[in-house]
Amino acid sequence: MMHDFLNALLLTFMPLFIAIDALSKPPFVSTLTEEMSNRQRQKTIHTATGTAALVGLVFLFFGQFVLTVMGITVGAFAISGGIILLVLSINHITKGRMIEISKQSMPAIVPIGTPLIVGPATITTLLVLQNEFPLSIVLLSFALNLLIAWGILLLGNKLIRVLGEGGFKAISQVFNLLLAAIAITMILRGLDMLGIISLAA
Repeated sequence: MMHDFLNALLLTFMPLFIAIDALSKPPFVSTLTEEMSNRQRQKTIHTATGTAALVGLVFLFFGQFVLTVMGITVGAFAISGGIILLVLSINHITKGRMIEISKQSMPAIVPIGTPLIVGPATITTLLVLQNEFPLSIVLLSFALNLLIAWGILLLGNKLIRVLGEGGFKAISQVFNLLLAAIAITMILRGLDMLGIISLAA
């Protein structure tokens, strides 16, 4: 029983960890908050993490309902979600970022909370995982990932000094290769769900 729980936790935790890619975020957040005091920066990170949690929970609890109302099958969503993840990962590998970010006077909600912490990649991953694993497991994995992201952002400036921006970029590139692999797996699973191919051994 415990083995099954830990296995499911790992299988939901890792895709979310890779999709959120918290280790690549400190340089972006540092740039967006460079004119803030340390207290203001910490408050911004707290607000951003809360925003990310809210956005993720809304899609996690109501995303499936929206799909049902719109008549979208899980297989079709898995394929479209996989394509989106693949495009985002390629965009990050070639351009150095998944999304465009810009300085704003109040960046906690946008762009740090969303889409920087919880963006299209995370939302897509949450919805696909919800259809494969118990909701409680997905929620726990999401909460653990947000906790890790929150801690990394709070320690961001120290981590940048230790690893340097080059170190963060190298880690991020590896994560993006893994994200591309996850995206292709989602597409294949979607095709299997629709009966177009068979993944059975």
